[in-house]
Amino acid sequence: MVKKSTKVFVNDALFEKQNYNQKALPKGEYDQCVFKACNFSGSDLFDVVFSDCRFVDCNFAMANVSKTAFRNVEFSDCKLLGMHFEHCNDFLLSFNFHNCNLNLSSFYRLKLKNTVFENCSLKEADFTATDLTQSALLNCDLADAKFDQTNLERVDLSTSYNYTIHPENNRIKKAKFSSAGLAGLLAHYDILVES
Repeated sequence: MVKKSTKVFVNDALFEKQNYNQKALPKGEYDQCVFKACNFSGSDLFDVVFSDCRFVDCNFAMANVSKTAFRNVEFSDCKLLGMHFEHCNDFLLSFNFHNCNLNLSSFYRLKLKNTVFENCSLKEADFTATDLTQSALLNCDLADAKFDQTNLERVDLSTSYNYTIHPENNRIKKAKFSSAGLAGLLAHYDILVES
């Protein structure tokens, strides 16, 4: 006889300085919770649901987020290195990032309309086939980030830098760029742009 695991439901709770790579976060649903200075690095968050939650100064490096639901979640000052967000539960997927390290993370084929990335490091992040319509990438470092078949329509990239975006391989209608960032749009044409 197989024993069924019980899932918890936690509402409006504060979790502070917890180390979830040693003792796993109980499976279940977390609604309107705040996680501060918690370590999720390498932890298994399979099938956990986070709704209207905030993560502040948390480490998610290499966490397993397969089937994890992030619904209206905010990450601030978090380390999210190498996260594979494309493995998340995409039903009502919605999050924003402020002052986060998202280097080597992947958003492959996700619908991320109206998402805010502010003061984030997105070096070598993968936005292949991602729908970022009306999102804002504000003051983000996009060095070696991959944009291919990406929908960037009405996206604000005017304060971001180090990006290379091929206009013919991506949808960029009404996207905002700064004049300093034009070189990143022309890099594929092998021309020199002098300021």
